[in-house]
Amino acid sequence: MAENPLRRLPAVTAVLESPGVRALVPAHGHEVVLEAVRAELDDLRERLKCGSALDGDIAVGAVAARVTARVEAESAPRLRSVINATGIALHTNLGRSPVAELAAKAAYEAARGYLNLELDLATGKRSSRQNPIRDVLCPLLGCESATAVNNCAAATVIALRALAGGRDVIVSRGQLVEIGGSFRIPEIMAVSGAVLREVGTTNITRVGDYEKAIGPNTAVLMRVHHSNFRIRGFTEAASLEELVELGKKHNLPVIDDVGSGALIDFARFGLPGDPVVGESLAAGADLVLFSGDKLLGGPQAGIIVGRKPLIDRIEKDPLMRAFRLDKMTLAALETTLRLYRQGDRALDEIPTLRILGIPLKELRRRAEALAARLREIPGLRTEVRDDSAFVGGGSLPDLPLPTAVVAVTADGMSDETIAERLRAGTPAVLARVQDGRVLFDLRTVFESQEPQLVEAVRSAVRG
Repeated sequence: MAENPLRRLPAVTAVLESPGVRALVPAHGHEVVLEAVRAELDDLRERLKCGSALDGDIAVGAVAARVTARVEAESAPRLRSVINATGIALHTNLGRSPVAELAAKAAYEAARGYLNLELDLATGKRSSRQNPIRDVLCPLLGCESATAVNNCAAATVIALRALAGGRDVIVSRGQLVEIGGSFRIPEIMAVSGAVLREVGTTNITRVGDYEKAIGPNTAVLMRVHHSNFRIRGFTEAASLEELVELGKKHNLPVIDDVGSGALIDFARFGLPGDPVVGESLAAGADLVLFSGDKLLGGPQAGIIVGRKPLIDRIEKDPLMRAFRLDKMTLAALETTLRLYRQGDRALDEIPTLRILGIPLKELRRRAEALAARLREIPGLRTEVRDDSAFVGGGSLPDLPLPTAVVAVTADGMSDETIAERLRAGTPAVLARVQDGRVLFDLRTVFESQEPQLVEAVRSAVRG
């Protein structure tokens, strides 16, 4: 009678008592290690039942090694650093804008100790956590007041809730956009309690369309940035100046949701067309809403600037407590905004602005140097070529940025296999897969990360 192969499995106790597994207990706890041992033995048991000849795989030492790998993998943080080689500067799935080193340090200092979050150190009395944001934005933009919540969708919800709950908000039909994650402007407005009043058509909305829709229940006129798409051809849209004039005529506030949070004109990078916050305020918008983690280059936030009476109403809304920013985000946001008050220092220190401003000549130089190092890896072939990068994050969707990429192929490996191994490595690398090659776009790879990128590719090719 043949021996039952399951009898060859080591006992749980034997694996637990092996030196490598025993060494895991102080750091991870007995229960976690025990569960990993049982899971590993269960896997082996199922494989044996299916007729697998495991041989050396069921020795105590081999099982212990896999238990160690399992425990370490399961205890590793799920959020970890990624080298972004996609060329998408504001990659939503990778956290959008990386913040300036000074902003990261400010968040770290805020997290590791106490700070005067809601305390006036001069008087010893309670203050608003929004004051540091106001103190920077008001002189920077020339606005009466400012406040910040946890993203631009929240800014839209709370502004409409405070100013137009149960009443009409007039918006062009061509501006009822869907942003990332299937969030649609009409649904966000519905959550606020405001009543959407669509006017015009997809491609043409004139100021007269807004005026015809104004009635006794109208509370707000609103313009919404197209964000991640453009309408071209036979089009017409009411200007912000026209909406402001109409709002004054009927005593209605005008809200301008500019989305990406450009505090400078990105035409300097060859990327014209995105609304600049200061220009919206200069045109007379009563409130301007924008993101902190897109073109502004800071942490995730929804920023509201404009008339003080309106912002006071927003801050008194009970929902403000649910939407407010934590101390780390506030510290990083304040530091980022202060960089803009120091002239060109923002261009030098905010990563997103640096990324968008790298000259193509510099990217080609770096790509050639990277390709030369990658050619030293056996079985790897490289090619440097010009390509196009994009801003991403719903910003400037139709404007490509010239860039330089290193395209690689490896003997005996598909592009998908290389990309998968790169994502699973440490650090993880996210690249583009195109036409059977893996592309590394140097525009979004920090120069300091290039040695890590070389080692990541080496590990991926070796398997």
